[in-house]
Amino acid sequence: MAIDGLISLRSQVGPKQTADRLKAELQARGLTLFAQIDHAAGAAGAGLALRPTELFVFGNAKGGTPLMQAAQTIGIDLPLKALVWQDEAGDCWFSYNDPAWLAERHGVAEATGQVTANMSALLEAIAKAVTSGGA
Repeated sequence: MAIDGLISLRSQVGPKQTADRLKAELQARGLTLFAQIDHAAGAAGAGLALRPTELFVFGNAKGGTPLMQAAQTIGIDLPLKALVWQDEAGDCWFSYNDPAWLAERHGVAEATGQVTANMSALLEAIAKAVTSGGA
């Protein structure tokens, strides 16, 4: 599934295990988890129902700064974000923005091709690690 730069992979495990794996993977790769937002808990606090939906905001300055040096407006899309969510059928998904799409959106795709390629490879590896069926 890809919608306007959004990449989504079906997870072979549930939302909690996917989220736990993501936190462990970020730590193992030396990335900073800046925020974890539990949208379902927020909805419950307002008396509303929402399937599991958690947003993770993460990254590091070495990765994001070159993009912001090329176009400071990309700071609206950084740090990186990933969403762990459960659809109406009960399937768990891991979604994130394609870094190349972000660079294109801010008009710096040519100038930042290597940076976005590195970010894309990192995100793809993280996504595969957290959504796989293994333990």
